[in-house]
Amino acid sequence: MGLEPQEDIDDGTTTYDYDLIVIGGGSGGLAASKEAADLGASVALFDYVKPSPHGSTWGLGGTCVNVGCIPKKLMHQAAIIGEFVQDASSFGWDVPEVHHHWNTLVSNAQDYIRGLNYSYRVSLMSKHVTYYNQLAFVKDAHTVEGTDVFGDKHIYTCRRMIIAVGGRPNKLGCPGEELAISSDDLFMLDHPPKKTLLVGASFIALECAGFLHHLGFDVTVMVRSILLRGFDQECANKIGDFMKSQGVHFLSSMVPSSLERLPSGRIRVKYQGSGLTGEEEFDTVVSCVGRYADTERLGLDALGVKTRRGKIMSVNEQTSVANIYAIGDVLYGKQELTPVAIQAGRLLARRLFGGSSVQMNYENVPMTVFTPLEYGTCGLTEETALERLGEENVEVYVSAFTPLEWQLSPHRAKDVCFAKLITRREDGLILGFHILSPNAGEITQGFGLAFQTGAKYQNFMDMVGIHPTIAEEFTTLSVTKRSGASAKKGGC
Repeated sequence: MGLEPQEDIDDGTTTYDYDLIVIGGGSGGLAASKEAADLGASVALFDYVKPSPHGSTWGLGGTCVNVGCIPKKLMHQAAIIGEFVQDASSFGWDVPEVHHHWNTLVSNAQDYIRGLNYSYRVSLMSKHVTYYNQLAFVKDAHTVEGTDVFGDKHIYTCRRMIIAVGGRPNKLGCPGEELAISSDDLFMLDHPPKKTLLVGASFIALECAGFLHHLGFDVTVMVRSILLRGFDQECANKIGDFMKSQGVHFLSSMVPSSLERLPSGRIRVKYQGSGLTGEEEFDTVVSCVGRYADTERLGLDALGVKTRRGKIMSVNEQTSVANIYAIGDVLYGKQELTPVAIQAGRLLARRLFGGSSVQMNYENVPMTVFTPLEYGTCGLTEETALERLGEENVEVYVSAFTPLEWQLSPHRAKDVCFAKLITRREDGLILGFHILSPNAGEITQGFGLAFQTGAKYQNFMDMVGIHPTIAEEFTTLSVTKRSGASAKKGGC
């Protein structure tokens, strides 16, 4: 169901309250609204957080700021600090017995997030963007009905509209599903989660499982099929193996069949798969089985806005209604990544109000999964490269290594960090970049530029590495999978 670009024509005679209404105050909506205002447009932004089934709610800034990237990275950092404490004695430090306090972490993280919420409101005011804390409903292509916190309804008109409402977590789909929380609740949980089951194998599930385990909790991940669907499977499986070696439990090829609250307050989870059944008690169950676009009650279907599985079909962020646009997680077939939404929002605003013609490039977007063994990736997976080009046309360079900063610590695993370059065999063009290591995000951000400039394998080899660093590994990769030689690296 493809769409064709449409001409967004203004009749020149109709007066509207605003040049642009943006529905959704997450990263993309904020970026688009402020950019449009900077370009002289009169802009209103609508944001209303519907509480989660467990009553969690938050302020301006969307999923990333409130219940996504920001609290996740802070908790991941808390886990890293715990690992550093274990390393300390090997580096000559006397370390007393230490304990982690969940409520302190949550409280400090939430204080920081509330500061961000406030700063976003201030920035909207400084940009002269009108902010409405109202639940928006699209009555027609130029009219939005907003319902405020008192239930009163208000009507606003606009020349153009951007939908940027993001998504919310799916439920488990089994009896007792209401007993499971989601990541929307986990990051502000007012008590330690204790023994925790995470249902799902997405990056959200594995990231949460990773930091919870390193904060001292008993953690189990229930996996229906494969880890990190859509990511390089060699890397995904290495992450799973690493987490298992650290003590995270995995229930493979299983799905929950029911959840039941016991008199003790714990949750009995019954599960099944591959002809087997089982049950176990947990203190906390977290649903990590994907997210859906929060578009169902916006009124878009009645306007003829085409969707697929709830996500909005688009071409260059334009929907099937010429003056209605969409950005971020609501778009079908696009990455659900905060920087993607921000970049798309800014570029769209510049095209609509600044005379620009620059389109969003959704190809080769770098990203990182903040699992205990961080995973940075850009470009194609090995599976996709082989499917598109054929095995005879692909060369894969690999290295398994131990970073210098782990060498003095007996508890650190050896040769679990992993570097992979996927290249086009005829000319060495880099097709895929993958790294499993500490600080993978920082490494991937830098090498992501190589994809935008068409770098080749020889460019990597010609670059002088910074010694001794992890990123240096990509300047010395020489072992190919085709050769059959060991990928394990010796020395420095």
